Formats: sequence, structure tokens, C-alpha cells
Amino acid sequence: MTKAEEIKCQILDLTRQYYEETHKESQFVAGKTYINYGGRYFDEKEMVNLVDSSLDFWLTAGPWTTKFEKDFAKWLNVGFVSLCNSGSSANLLAFMCLTSPLLKERQIKKGDEVITVAASFPTTVAPILQYGAVPIFVDVTIPEYNIDVRDLEKALTTKTKAVMIAHTLGNPFDLQAVKSFCDKHNLWLIEDNCDALGSEYVINGEKRKTGTIGDIGTSSFYPPHHITMGEGGAVYTNNAVLHRIINSFRDWGRDCWCASGMDNTCKHRFSKQYGKLPLGYDHKYVYSHLGYNLKATDLQASIGCAQLQKLDYIVQRRRENFDVLYKGLTGTKGLILPKAQANSFPSWFGFLITVEDGAGFSRNDLTSYLENHNIQTRNLFAGNLVCHPAFENYVEGQDYKIIGDLKNTNKIMNSTFWVGVYPAMTKEKLQYMIQTIKNFIDKK
Repeated sequence: MTKAEEIKCQILDLTRQYYEETHKESQFVAGKTYINYGGRYFDEKEMVNLVDSSLDFWLTAGPWTTKFEKDFAKWLNVGFVSLCNSGSSANLLAFMCLTSPLLKERQIKKGDEVITVAASFPTTVAPILQYGAVPIFVDVTIPEYNIDVRDLEKALTTKTKAVMIAHTLGNPFDLQAVKSFCDKHNLWLIEDNCDALGSEYVINGEKRKTGTIGDIGTSSFYPPHHITMGEGGAVYTNNAVLHRIINSFRDWGRDCWCASGMDNTCKHRFSKQYGKLPLGYDHKYVYSHLGYNLKATDLQASIGCAQLQKLDYIVQRRRENFDVLYKGLTGTKGLILPKAQANSFPSWFGFLITVEDGAGFSRNDLTSYLENHNIQTRNLFAGNLVCHPAFENYVEGQDYKIIGDLKNTNKIMNSTFWVGVYPAMTKEKLQYMIQTIKNFIDKK
């Protein structure tokens, strides 16, 4: 062992010791310990990988990134994974990929329409508007909180090119119906899988992971999500052409596919004609798209590699915690509890609750009570996205369209919230949450 290797071993061993001394969870005290809806779930392995990567000092995408993309693709059972810097960037890349002229008649152009829902996180919809396409908003169902597939045909026009929707809080949307609709009308399907990593769905008799059934899937690795890198995201597909376009948009829009630090893997770096450029123009500086720099770093990827080893357990714990809350709250007056989509096995991101009409109390009454008793709550993201100030700059019927009255979307905006089920949620915390909700109902 060299002197450098010996020092590195000492540093990594001290990192393990540091974790043991500083990151042990304190004892839960009902009513005093704050219960977060989610958060980082890690041990010494993530910290060791991060320090190990920092000592290599690669910094940009490198060997840890390659390992993560390969391991994640194997876990998902997909052909290609592209790591990026956030789930929002993953959605941007997934959508912009479909605007590439390389897709010919299936290219999404400005003014084309994309079916989606308004009961979503903004960055599922933002790329559509930012590009100049037109989102077509349809309603959702309660208590599944996913797209109402009965509205798909109503939303279809000659300009429709794609469907881009999320699996809400880990509950898969009706993939059988949506995929059949897309196949029937030759539409692209983007699965925003950012809140549903590990969810499964039985389609055509085969159980598959969500995010892998449409043309493109996306993930987020923000701290509260199923796995984390701090910041980070991924785009995945089985389509080699889409994968190359995704990487082009992620990596400045370049045409070259050489990995970071490598040159001339095509053996034609200085010998081809591209556009109106001079013959033999350096292929590393040829741009087939006007892209971005949305790459993640090896530091982030090193954390992700450790997180992947825990992912199956994380999915199991989320399901178990959801079941505890569901069993404990079943029959509680005034509350609508969530329901898994038929033919699905959700990897729940949270536990959704909707206050019934005529319950005698409002969502804000209940969430204020919970927050005052140290239980963190969250609304279902935007509620109805078109009601937000950002949409004051867009014209309905021109920049976006609405199918029907979005009755359930508005119900969610006014009456729905959720609490956490992440792996660090102990039985004591779950039981305290159940009892606190019941105490509120009893007082009402």
C-alpha cells in the first residue's frame, strides 16, 4: 500500500467514525420532536463515497457518474440512463428531446399540443410553455389523484403530439389506458417518475417499474425523494435515438458523443461535413441542438451509488409506513383516504388526505392543528397550476387550454394535503400522527 493509499484509508475510516458521532437520530418525544414529511435517508456509506470522490477531485461527471448510470439502468431494467443536475432539469431534457428535428414528422414544434394535468408540480408543465407548445389540461380523479383517462379523447386534436404527466406521490396513473391511447394516436409518452421511484404497474400481464413503460421517464434526487444526491435527476429510455438527443441537450447541444475526458471515439473527429461548417470541423465543437449544461457532478453521483444499494429497502419501508397510516385512519369521519391505482404497486412518496365537503372543518383547520403539534404537512404542490400568478402572463385558449371544469383539480387545491411516509418515519411517529389527526376530528 502506498503512502497516499494509507492516508486515504485513514480518512475514510475517520469519516465512518464521524458519522457515528454526529448523525445518530435523537429519541422521539411525542408532541415535542418535529416530524418532517421527508428528508435524507443515509448512513456512513454515502459520506464515505462522497469523501472518496472528493479525494479523487474529478469534480465534473466521471467514473462515479458512469457507475451510477449503469447501475441505475440495471435496477430499472432500461437501456439508457442520463444523469443530470435535478428532476426539473430531467423534465426539461425529456420534453426538449422531443423537439429535435432528428425526429422528423414526430418532432414537437411550437404550437403543437401536449396533454397534461394542472394538479401537478410546475416543472412537469413548464418546459411545454417555455418552448412555445400548448399544454392541454384535463382533470384528475380522487382518491387516486391521477389523470382522468376518460378525458383523453376529448383533449385530442390534430395538433396533439405527446402526453406528459406524473405519477402522483408515487401512485401510478392508469398506464394501460394512457399507453394504449398514445400508441393508437402515435403520441409520445413522458412519465414524470420523480415522486414514484420503485412503483410498479402490471401492463399487458407484465409487472414493470414506472418510468420505463412510456418513451421517456424522469427521476429527481432532491433530499425528500426516494433516493437523494442533494440535487440531481435522471432521464431514462429504451430508445437509443432519444438517448443520444437527451445527452446532446444536456451537454450544451453538442453533436459529439464522446464521454468526458475522451476524444475521437468515432474516429472521424476531423473528417466529416456538418451543416455549413468547413469540411473536417472539429466534431467536439459541432452543435446539433441549442442545448444546456445540465450535467451532475461525480460528487453527487458517488452519493447516488450508495443510495441505490438501499433503494429496495426504501421502497419497502415507504409501503409499510403508508399501510400503517391507512389502517390507522380508515373510518375517520370527514377524510378521504388515498387509493392505489388498479393494477399498481405504489412506492408512496406521501400519504394524501382530502377533507370531505361538509366535514365541518377545512384543510387549513386540520393542517394548522397538525403543524402546531409538530407534524409537517404539504399541499399537493400547485393544486391547480393555472390559478397561480405565473399564469397571468398566459392566455387561456391560446397559450394553454382546459378540458371541462377541472372540478377535482379545484377540490385538491382547496381541500387536499399530505404527510410523510419516508423510511426514517418510526412506528412511534406514525402512531402519534394517527392519534393527533383523530384527536382533531374528535374535537370537531
